[in-house]
Amino acid sequence: MRVLVAMSGGVDSSVAAAHLVEAGHEVVGATLKLWTGPSDSGCCSVADAEDARRVAQVLGIDHHVFNYAEEFAERVVTPFVEDHRRGRSPNPCIECNRRVKFDLLVERARRLGFDALATGHHARVALTGGRARLARGVDERKDQSYVLAYLTAGDLERLVLPIGHLTKDDVRAEAARRGLRTWDKPDSQDVCFIPASSGRAAFLAERVALTPAEVVDARSGEVVGEVPAAELVTVGQRRGIAPGRDGERRYVTRVDLAARRVEVAPLEAALVHEVALEEGSLVVSGEPASDGRRVRAQCSAHGRAVAATLGRRGGWRVVFDEPVRPVAPGQSVVWYSEDRPELVEGAGVAAAS
Repeated sequence: MRVLVAMSGGVDSSVAAAHLVEAGHEVVGATLKLWTGPSDSGCCSVADAEDARRVAQVLGIDHHVFNYAEEFAERVVTPFVEDHRRGRSPNPCIECNRRVKFDLLVERARRLGFDALATGHHARVALTGGRARLARGVDERKDQSYVLAYLTAGDLERLVLPIGHLTKDDVRAEAARRGLRTWDKPDSQDVCFIPASSGRAAFLAERVALTPAEVVDARSGEVVGEVPAAELVTVGQRRGIAPGRDGERRYVTRVDLAARRVEVAPLEAALVHEVALEEGSLVVSGEPASDGRRVRAQCSAHGRAVAATLGRRGGWRVVFDEPVRPVAPGQSVVWYSEDRPELVEGAGVAAAS
């Protein structure tokens, strides 16, 4: 089988490529050039491309660099900025996977005559009932099924995830044993196009007008503080929000850019029992979504899946069996099978309350 493997220059994709070579496949490595601006987050750099090239050399496979910088700016960076302008909290890693890596790259692999695309994500492709389904990776701490949840059945049929059955410790140990230079390379932690040294505030300040806002107690309506930029505040956020007079921590429950108002409440008052999904955002990759279907829903990449029910009251919504922290508009809710909680069934984008 001819396989194009996306090599980011990290340890996971390095070991993924090694597994494919060892299995006897015809393997070619490809590194994506996505961001041309400053970056110190540990990915999308010249050094990463060089690491990938050197690993490919050790493995004896060809390596190419594909330039998708223009498409990345259009499909990921610009929507990220516009979402903040509108008071939403986007997830650029999901959009990068969805709009670039598993859209443009899958199509390019097909046009170049490859049978499959492989990546180093910690997730698995499972065949159930003759269909390809996305499943959680074995390593619960590193599972990336949440950020891949919008992949279609067609994407999954052409996707190979060689390390989904390994823990991160296993991957590093194997890379060291094989003499791969990436074996101890740190994982990238932040959004690749935002320098950690300056942060999101500086990045957005160059692109949008930031709006100061009052911080208001959601229960009493009392003004309890202010923030310099409401666009940087996320529903569910606690950091940067001063505690109440009683010393109790407070969480953001609503951001109203037009009114220049950020509402906060103690955790107990901030918790929600349901999340409405934006019209047209729902994607089903497993069992069909139906009113009353029981699932396990997860609201962040490393969050806990909670028993829930899908509903159609006034549009699709997820109703949780137990209260959860408020979910910011623009964030994704991913749900898994109730009977087989490792299998992804679908995803949708949280709407403004």
